[in-house]
Amino acid sequence: MPGSSFPISKNILYLRILTTNAQVLKYDIIVIGAGIVGLATALKIKTKKPALRLLVIDKEDKLAAHQTGHNSGVIHSGLYYKPGSLKATNCINGYHQLIAFCDENGIDYELCGKIVVATSKEEIPLMHNLFKRGEQNGLTNMKLLNADELKEYEPHVNGIEGIFVPQTGIVDYKRVAQKYAELILEKDGEIRLGEKVTNITTGNAETTVTTTKGSYATRLVVNCAGLYSDKVARFTHQKIDVKIIPFRGEYYKLNEDKEGLVKNLIYPVPDPNFPFLGVHFTRMMEGGVEAGPNAVLAFQREGYKKSDINLKELGESLAWPGFQKVAMKYWKTGMGEMYRSFSKAAFTKALQKLLPEIREEDLKPGGAGVRAQACDRNGGLIDDFLILENEYAVNVCNAPSPAATSSLSIGDTVSNLALKRF
Repeated sequence: MPGSSFPISKNILYLRILTTNAQVLKYDIIVIGAGIVGLATALKIKTKKPALRLLVIDKEDKLAAHQTGHNSGVIHSGLYYKPGSLKATNCINGYHQLIAFCDENGIDYELCGKIVVATSKEEIPLMHNLFKRGEQNGLTNMKLLNADELKEYEPHVNGIEGIFVPQTGIVDYKRVAQKYAELILEKDGEIRLGEKVTNITTGNAETTVTTTKGSYATRLVVNCAGLYSDKVARFTHQKIDVKIIPFRGEYYKLNEDKEGLVKNLIYPVPDPNFPFLGVHFTRMMEGGVEAGPNAVLAFQREGYKKSDINLKELGESLAWPGFQKVAMKYWKTGMGEMYRSFSKAAFTKALQKLLPEIREEDLKPGGAGVRAQACDRNGGLIDDFLILENEYAVNVCNAPSPAATSSLSIGDTVSNLALKRF
């Protein structure tokens, strides 16, 4: 397949100009956040109601700067999610919409499939439950694999049983997000980058969104601010009983001479009591193979490096009663994740459960992403999508993985909530 590079369009050049030319204007809807969920929502709004005046605002000077831009690029199938949950329904619907969108717009992707590997007898019942969940979510042509059959898919893997999921794929979500933005501009929507929202004031007739570059009047705010969604929500909802806790996921990459150890995607059987999938191997659209991630508390909301520390934000996380309860419950798992963050040997050992041939010298530093994990006051790590609304705003307060896969479906859900007011 061709590589993922592509030219910047004239529309995107126009988008760049808007970053330095803010004016006081009036809109029907303002979407805060130019990640993949905000852009998908804005695109759905303009597709369904083209005449509405719409503005997308983001504090960064580029699209998809945070969760979307640090995504591993997996097209999720809907295997893991509780049947009937927003995660399950949006993932499956979003999956089909994403594939169709990529086909229509010439965006490269590959449905390469993945295997989920049980490495111990204790994991086999969990794996079989996962298989049943996939069937309940409508996945077809999955296969239960014995040890020999696993080797046919991934010759170097270590496992006693497994599942092959053919629907799983890979894509460059930055390209997807950029195409959403181009289509928004073609439909006469506006995107203003490099403007941080500093306040939102509500009134009877209109709401005022104040940024670092100006003020905008709107009939409705749609908050898709990701890592700062709870803070933005508090401008229009005084009682938000959740807080975003940032978790950093760190990756290594396989050296080029070891990329042949992985044909496609290799995942462990997830711990049902922990909201992260565990370290795995992912082939990427731009080439190469990622190994990871771990999951550690980030010391600031956009803390992509261990040295990134914001004392105010860290203090807010540590002081949140819900996080304190999470820390008490998962302290042993958390310490293990933190140890792997600082010990390449420990990280390698975790990877060797799936690929015993991996050695420390086979790994080089990769990237990192920060997950916006909503945590309630009682210590619940909210697993499903969470959308809060009132007369002034629709707030997407939790959009965890598979939000990128689900973006067009989430966009349908959020746009419908917004447009029922018009």
